[in-house]
Amino acid sequence: MAARNVLFIMCDQLRWDHLGCAGHPFIRTPNIDALAARGVRFSQAYVQSGICGPSRMSFYTGRYVASHGATHNRVPLSVGEVTLGWHLREAGRTLALAGKTHMLPDARGMKRLLLDGQDELAVLLREGWFSLVDRHDGHHAETDSAYAHWLRAQGYDSQDPWTDHVIAVENEKGEVLNGWKMRNARLPARVREEHSETAYTTDQALRFIEGQGESPWVLHLSYVKPHWPYVAPAPYHAMYSLEQCLPVRRHEAERGPGAHPLLREFQQEEVAQSFQRDECIAAVRPTYQGLISQVDAHLGRVWDLLERTGRWKDTLVIFTSDHGDYLGDHWLGEKELFHDCVQRVPFILHDPLPAADATRGTVEGRFVEAIDVVPTILDALGLEAQPHVLEGRSLLPLARGEAVEWREAAFSELDFTFRAARRRLGLPTGQHRGFMVRTARWKYIHWTSGLRPQLYDLAADSEEFFDLGADPAQEEVRAGMRERLWEWAANLRCRTTLTWAEAEFRTDRHKAAGVFYGEW
Repeated sequence: MAARNVLFIMCDQLRWDHLGCAGHPFIRTPNIDALAARGVRFSQAYVQSGICGPSRMSFYTGRYVASHGATHNRVPLSVGEVTLGWHLREAGRTLALAGKTHMLPDARGMKRLLLDGQDELAVLLREGWFSLVDRHDGHHAETDSAYAHWLRAQGYDSQDPWTDHVIAVENEKGEVLNGWKMRNARLPARVREEHSETAYTTDQALRFIEGQGESPWVLHLSYVKPHWPYVAPAPYHAMYSLEQCLPVRRHEAERGPGAHPLLREFQQEEVAQSFQRDECIAAVRPTYQGLISQVDAHLGRVWDLLERTGRWKDTLVIFTSDHGDYLGDHWLGEKELFHDCVQRVPFILHDPLPAADATRGTVEGRFVEAIDVVPTILDALGLEAQPHVLEGRSLLPLARGEAVEWREAAFSELDFTFRAARRRLGLPTGQHRGFMVRTARWKYIHWTSGLRPQLYDLAADSEEFFDLGADPAQEEVRAGMRERLWEWAANLRCRTTLTWAEAEFRTDRHKAAGVFYGEW
């Protein structure tokens, strides 16, 4: 037997510990919790990069970052890479999208293949083999997007309704304030809740599912929240108080003289400096939780449709996130580095077949990676796994309680060539990478560019405060973890779609564009 449909749900920047079913004492996520009761919650799920773009490319290809080559947000996935949409198309299926992908077209590859027109192949390649129901990436103005046109039709009279209404706020004097500034996070968005990004994307997904009737479908429902700008519509902006948020996890040892130099430099980034202010944490964390509860409420609409149409019985459902969010932990903001609050993500799998009945409502503690999504979906649909291009594994044996040998470590990567931290360290443009291997007890991070490694004993230091990367007493542990990393790397092929000169140019352009996220 095989599943008939697939609903692959992804949030953006949702921490693993910000769900009721994961133990958060205050946050209200009844619909996500209900999904966990229907399926298996994987408590040790890790992404392959703590950045949107490379993480998502690993989700969509089933391959590690060093294999697919899209190492940062501004590095496109090669036109030659094989994605879930291609696998499905080979089997006569289509991969639909409602929401965000962070896909960038490989302009050089398209030009080399003379694919610069509007024919079906060129369009599919530009979108990573997604067939668009509606795309909205939610991190910059999209003035000519379907969402922008729809907002204008609802009465939001603006050339840029996203900037002027969706992520803007008003104070008690009626003054319009910039939602990018985190000091304004406690004020409600200028858009009505039913016109917000989360509501709109859910509407598109429901329209698509209803329109399929009895035809099988595969849909990627990809929310842009709770990713910044941290602006929520009423009533979600005021749903939580600071006292209902998790405590900030940080220690003076993380910014003392013994702290890793790259960690110290990331703590100098503007967004980190903002989150080192208690008033920033007090403004952002409650709103971040409100955005999560809003996503949960709209997922309830999706669950209702699956119930009404009888689709629970034949639809595989995956719920996850592309990475977490520091929110001030470790004296940092945003994401990128290798702490669990960024690398570890929620992951829930609902397998509709009776073979999974015995595990419903359980928690599975073995390591799951983002690269497992593609082989899981192909397995659920009864399609060929194609192991010559896939580096992940199907999760269905775990969801069905089968006795299988499983991985004992998770791996992740970071390309920090684009970061100002790299420049402050005096490092030239080039291969500047970090590689993490995490086991049940240890987390080891290898840095290129002459930077020393990091090591954390998670049994003694679950908060990851005390870096043992320079401790002579731990050299044997470091050697063993390095060996694990080299064994993993030996099976990968590395490439990038940019030259170093282009990478430096893009770094300068990003800076010159005046990206203002992170300002308090």
